[in-house]
Amino acid sequence: MSNREPVFPQTASNPSRDDEIDLHELFAILWQGKWIIVATTFLFAAAGVAYALYKPNIYKASVLLAPAQDEGAAGGISGQLGGLASLAGINVGGGGANKTMMAKQILQSRAFLADFIHRHNLSVPLMASEAWDIQKEQWLLNTEVYDSQAGQWLADEDGESQKPTDWDLVKVFRENHLSVSEDKETGMITLNVKSLSPQAAKAWAELLVNDINEHMQMQDVREAEARIAYLETKLNETNIAGMQQVFYQLIESETRTVMLANAQDEYIFKTVDPAVVPQEKSEPKRALIAIVATMLGGMLGVFAVFVRAFIRIGKQEKGTL
Repeated sequence: MSNREPVFPQTASNPSRDDEIDLHELFAILWQGKWIIVATTFLFAAAGVAYALYKPNIYKASVLLAPAQDEGAAGGISGQLGGLASLAGINVGGGGANKTMMAKQILQSRAFLADFIHRHNLSVPLMASEAWDIQKEQWLLNTEVYDSQAGQWLADEDGESQKPTDWDLVKVFRENHLSVSEDKETGMITLNVKSLSPQAAKAWAELLVNDINEHMQMQDVREAEARIAYLETKLNETNIAGMQQVFYQLIESETRTVMLANAQDEYIFKTVDPAVVPQEKSEPKRALIAIVATMLGGMLGVFAVFVRAFIRIGKQEKGTL
């Protein structure tokens, strides 16, 4: 008879436990490191609450706008005089929809925003303000950046002036304060302005709407007056009665454009729902910040406990070899 011991195949009653995960051991590891988890969760929760409380309130003012251009009238003028204008080498009427789209892009352009910021002296509130004093209704400025008494921007540690460039001003205004959205179905445009001051948020939103209307109005008036001057020059150069009639009609159309533009305050955007001083903050979401920080601390604590346990088990296995 052979002395070899029989080899029995592994069955479900005695499986190999080398690669199995024992839930009991996992819970035991977590229980052993419970104070690490609790301490990490508490630290992150406290840090999250402190950060949420440190962040100042931000208020948002919104304006609902509708295109004020009369697309039908523009199309009518273009249809009646388009052929005549092409003979003279000019283009009459671009359509209300095109002007509205152009105005929306100009509103967010670097040149317009830089001019807007300088025109209304917003450099200091944008770049040097730390908070808004609700009681005194004034900005609380960073004294290491701007000297309010002297009205000067201070130098940094390297001796360079901290006065912001137009690039800096526009970047901050775009990223932190201005947002524009459009409803594709209705064509309505919502302009949102955020600020540390609820009064400033409302005022800046109103100023933006007024300035873009004024900008587009002046631009169209200048273009129409330039076309009128061009048409009058061409009129004096021709003796053909038919062409003179063409020029008279085109001059009349451009004169009408100037008159209508000067008669409208809300030239491009008509205010449907004006901005009001916000009574509630829009940011920060303090409760959400605290919850996310607490969850992150708990997950990091569990991860640290498992890493510590795996390192300890690895050292024990090396010691038994």
